[in-house]
Amino acid sequence: MLLTLFVSATKLAGLLVTVTVAANAVSYRRFRNKNLMPIPSPIDEASDILAVFNINPSSSSSDDDHEGEKGFFFGLATAPAHVEDRLNDAWLEFAEKSPCDKLEPQHDPLPADVLVGSASSDGGSQPASLPPKEANRTIKRKKPLKIAMEAKLRGFEKYEEFEEPVTPEECHHNVAAWHNVPNPEERLRFWSDPDTELKLAKDTGVQVFRMGIDWTRIMPEEPVTGLKETVNYAALERYRWIINRVRSYGMKVMLTLFHHSLPPWAGDYGGWKLEKTVDHFLQFTRLVVDSVSDIVDYWVTFNEPHVFCMLTYCAGAWPGGNPDMLEVATSALPTGVFNQAMHWITTAHLKAYDYIHEKSTISCAIVGVAHHVSFMRPYGLFDIPAVKVASSLTLFPFLDSICDKLDYIGINYYGQEVVSGAGLKLVETDEYSESGRGVYPDGLYRVLVQFHERYKHLKLPFVITENGVSDETDLIRHPYLLEHLLAVYAAMTMGVPVLGYLFWTISDNWEWADGYGPKFGLVAVDRSNNLKRIPRPSYNLFSRVVKSGKVTREDRERSWNGLQMAAKEKKNRPFYRAVNKRGLMYAGGLDQPIRRLYVERDWRFGHYEMEGLQDPLSRFSRYILQPFYNKRKAKSQADSGELVLEPLNLVSASNLLELTEVWSCSFEHLLSKICRHLSCQLGNLLI
Repeated sequence: MLLTLFVSATKLAGLLVTVTVAANAVSYRRFRNKNLMPIPSPIDEASDILAVFNINPSSSSSDDDHEGEKGFFFGLATAPAHVEDRLNDAWLEFAEKSPCDKLEPQHDPLPADVLVGSASSDGGSQPASLPPKEANRTIKRKKPLKIAMEAKLRGFEKYEEFEEPVTPEECHHNVAAWHNVPNPEERLRFWSDPDTELKLAKDTGVQVFRMGIDWTRIMPEEPVTGLKETVNYAALERYRWIINRVRSYGMKVMLTLFHHSLPPWAGDYGGWKLEKTVDHFLQFTRLVVDSVSDIVDYWVTFNEPHVFCMLTYCAGAWPGGNPDMLEVATSALPTGVFNQAMHWITTAHLKAYDYIHEKSTISCAIVGVAHHVSFMRPYGLFDIPAVKVASSLTLFPFLDSICDKLDYIGINYYGQEVVSGAGLKLVETDEYSESGRGVYPDGLYRVLVQFHERYKHLKLPFVITENGVSDETDLIRHPYLLEHLLAVYAAMTMGVPVLGYLFWTISDNWEWADGYGPKFGLVAVDRSNNLKRIPRPSYNLFSRVVKSGKVTREDRERSWNGLQMAAKEKKNRPFYRAVNKRGLMYAGGLDQPIRRLYVERDWRFGHYEMEGLQDPLSRFSRYILQPFYNKRKAKSQADSGELVLEPLNLVSASNLLELTEVWSCSFEHLLSKICRHLSCQLGNLLI
């Protein structure tokens, strides 16, 4: 009797495993057919001019059209928390805290969570990893001295410089690569000296400059007793002066109201988890709109709100969240903290949109959001559910809820994520940014086409509000820029309306929890030499593209050949993510980078060959099915009268997708058989 039960249980378990594998195989086949098939590139690669953007539109467009909608603009993007000095915001408080003061046992760093990691923009890491112990040393700091209010308004400042000891006990920080750089609190001094950045931006020829107004600077205290006692009106006047400086350089202004910076006082009571934050944000919005609406051309109400909510309220990795264990455990549920915070942010956008249009003195205010999108794909057969769950939370829900009150959709795109289990896989054959984002220009094309298909009934145009790569060596940045512009141009030829492209960013700056490690700038910054700016070669390339509106074959070949030469010579470059033995990237950045080789892989737009599933089961299936595939291919060649000799490879990059097709079809056929006989089999097992 026991033996019979054991055999029956074994049969049932085997049947369930088979059904599970077959179901995942079918799911992957559908996902692959929809998202991973090769892109038929519309780019004529034999032409001397690969792409032409209409940067000088004719004046014949109707007055009813948004200004510039018939043309295309280039821009540069930044944010207050990245660049503004003399800003006592939540990020400064967060960075200055040292958890090692708590005398708690330290744990090994954890791999990056797939849901949170997939939602993070490049540079938006989870908690910083544990760096190695440091020897006693000192680091330079500056202490601000009190000066007259009139001098503050004009941007003057005085500091007392001192040296601060760094002890071995300071072994872990909320923000990586921050405590080990000179004067990190100065950021880029954009508040006191905006002209340095603005002149660099203007000299590239860009038409639009994206900046933000920091909520904390305008409202340093919660307005519980009214606005008069809590609003910094001098700061509002200073922002108006800076915006006018932008315009004096011949650039239009794209202004962001919320860019990952929640005032500390709002974080103390729960921030976007509570409805009263909507009221406070609208008070802030009204102050800004009433002050500068006549000199702002484009508005961004919220930058990547789902990124902020996940990293702040679900992971507790950003300032202002402090989630408890229950909130973390239930964060992704329909009633969890993520959807709760996103609901109030949605409400705030809808009300802010109405107020901007009501009060704007410009004939037609253009209001949108900057929505972060990563291209995600599974590493193995059983990773499809994780990809689908992450996509269901981050791709469309927010835009679906506000699409009736948008004048454009802003897309922030940096690259791809490869999902493996509950983590993010570092694929050795893929190229990555310094902060762990896979380089994949095809993904931007796929995203634009996918989003246009979903929202084309609303006739909403798109703006690439952020696109860039952290690359101190500047070798990856050259082809990265050109290939992503080709992806945008290809999407436009397919009917996707794109108004403009903003590169992130001008100068190397503070990149959220990654600190000053990853280098995103077209311009390097020598922080030990009074923040001296040193334009990289990519600055000149970007300027050439912006001023001509063209991507040339010569520039593309020169950029790509330079990178490939470095790869063939086995050169390496900085990488600010640690990786465990299973190839999963640890959460958080590093104070000091490890080294990673350049990769010999053709990731240019339209050239990327998508790998098949790489988990052991998928590899074994390909090994079993390889002979059948070779027979079918040989028969096909014989029928066509062609003779093609190829080496026998276990897994060839050119036939991975076709092998997966055979494998998926086999399992789909198996699943259909199982479904037809499932009730009969279960009945026999239970007899």
